[in-house]
Amino acid sequence: MTRKILFSPLWSVFVLAILAYIQVINPSFVESLRLRYFDTLIVNQEPVENNVYTVNIDEAALEEYGQWPWPRGDYATLIEELYNRGAGLVVFNVLMAETDRAGEDEILAQTLQNYPVIVNMLGAEESKNEPINPGATIVNSDYIYLIPSVPGIIANVPWVEGNAVGSGIVDTFPEIDGVTRRMPLVLESGGTLYPGVTMEVLRVIAGDPSFQIKLNEFGVDKLRIPQFGTIQTDELGRVWIDWSQQSKSYSITDLPDDFAGGIVFVGPTAAGIGQPVATAAGSVYPHEVHATILGTVFNNSNIERPAWTSDAELLTLVVGGIILILLSRWTFVGIGFFVILVGATIGGSIYVFNEYNWLVDGLVVPTFLLLVGLKRYVLKFIDEFLQKQAIKKQFEGYASPTVVKMLQENPDLIKKGIKKEVSILFSDLRGFTPLGESFGDDVQGLTRIMNGYMDAITQPVLDADGMIIKYIGDASMHIHNAPIDDPHHARTAVATGLKMLKAVEKFNEEIIIPEGRPPVGMGAGINTGLGYIGEMGSTKRHSYDVLGDAVSTAARVESKCKEYGCLLLIGENTYEQTKDNFFYLKIDDLQVKGKSVGLSIYTVLDDTTPGWRSAQIKHEQMHDAYRKQDFDEAIRICKMLYTSFDHKMEKYYDMWIERCEYMKTQNLPEDWNGVFVATSK
Repeated sequence: MTRKILFSPLWSVFVLAILAYIQVINPSFVESLRLRYFDTLIVNQEPVENNVYTVNIDEAALEEYGQWPWPRGDYATLIEELYNRGAGLVVFNVLMAETDRAGEDEILAQTLQNYPVIVNMLGAEESKNEPINPGATIVNSDYIYLIPSVPGIIANVPWVEGNAVGSGIVDTFPEIDGVTRRMPLVLESGGTLYPGVTMEVLRVIAGDPSFQIKLNEFGVDKLRIPQFGTIQTDELGRVWIDWSQQSKSYSITDLPDDFAGGIVFVGPTAAGIGQPVATAAGSVYPHEVHATILGTVFNNSNIERPAWTSDAELLTLVVGGIILILLSRWTFVGIGFFVILVGATIGGSIYVFNEYNWLVDGLVVPTFLLLVGLKRYVLKFIDEFLQKQAIKKQFEGYASPTVVKMLQENPDLIKKGIKKEVSILFSDLRGFTPLGESFGDDVQGLTRIMNGYMDAITQPVLDADGMIIKYIGDASMHIHNAPIDDPHHARTAVATGLKMLKAVEKFNEEIIIPEGRPPVGMGAGINTGLGYIGEMGSTKRHSYDVLGDAVSTAARVESKCKEYGCLLLIGENTYEQTKDNFFYLKIDDLQVKGKSVGLSIYTVLDDTTPGWRSAQIKHEQMHDAYRKQDFDEAIRICKMLYTSFDHKMEKYYDMWIERCEYMKTQNLPEDWNGVFVATSK
């Protein structure tokens, strides 16, 4: 039933529904894949040169000017030099939050009075110094909390802030994968809006005293500088960084002759003082990022992801996936449609970006469609492979390699239930209590011994191509004639039981006794009859098992081993099929608990014991006397048989004498059949 559902088209629709749901909730790993695809679109564009420059404080500059930070008189000299070389506006990305240790703050302050310079400020956990702020006109200020915020602001010392023409926040805000792709133009801190450095540059260039922002319940509706115009952003006030907007880069030690009125961003890049930012274009220093953003906004390069794109991508996934499921019944038609659909999706996303600067997913949707398609073409192979591996894992410790291989080749032998005659053997450890007490708190030692015991009794079963059904604590259950056919399964079961007893004797000799531990024994019961065999259990937990009256009887027979003092008891059906193959002694006519009729049970012994035949005759005479209610005669014969059968039956005869003494006290009917009714399992 499960496999039928698995290969049903409805299952493919279910997979598609899950993928569509993932598309809607957009978990971080999906968004990360989508963003990386957008990176390839944005980065692989023809470069556009702007009148924007970056001047780097690099290793060569440190060699020429000395240890960092420099005296602020050197900053003043640099600013003057930049303006002497034709800079239109200098953006100085070096934070000066402390007084100059060289005492040259006044020199820099005088230079800032003479030349227009925009300085930077940083978002931080706590504020330091008082930043200058042009202020903003806010429409619907109740929604200001939707703007990206920082707890505090670290600004420059007052004589720097007070003499600069502007100050902007230079923090970068990476995406979920740590890559900076979008930059907010404004930020909120303490209920006040502050401009990002790009916004401040545009304001200063435009000559406006402030900027304007309109908010709604979704965030930013409009953002503008009156003399510059409206700036296109998303609801968080962010713009996508267009890496085609290039700036010209120079070292302080190798400046151009003429900046031609361009905007010059100054910032550190030397190792140890400059901290690069991870971007779609690789590691880039902050002032280089802001130079690129300025080109992006100034040239109105409005890369955007329109609101309708998510719905369009979801529709493509759902409709395309349904068509793919329907067509996949024809292998090559389905594959052809998939190739066309994926090509159209990727090609379409590239086209709308090149033409309209729209970001449409060309990776996640095709990937999800691929998963839907692969289900129809690959899942069967995977399912069969995993099924074989699961069968091997499930049965390699419970069946011989021959049986495991057969089950792998024909899983229906276990998947489909069958009804057939099997021989069932239950075994149980004898002497566990003294063995456990000998280990005390050494649980690992006891576990090692128990595993060794289980290995010992399991190997004869595997050698006979039997199937271990289960281990139950220190007990085991196995069957013969399923799943592999064995026409002589009853004989095989009895022979295996004898070999298991021999294995326990060898285990005692080689491991238990040399370690000074009390020896253990094994009791086993065997019965033959019809069983219902196959995978059984709940939908979540199941195993190969066998059910039926014959199984219950085998368990009841095994439970009587200790009571009768026998190591191996055989049910009546097994005896009838193997009585010519082994030396049996009848043990009792027993009505086990849960049964309404009697069951003859037997034990099997070594027929090489001297005088076994005459002892067997006396044993049968004892049972005849018992059935005839001649209990004294039965007791007499039991005492004669004490030393027979190599003393293996002494406990049995003790129990039988006790039984006869008890029966002598009972008022039995004349037609009593000799069946003993057990009152416990």
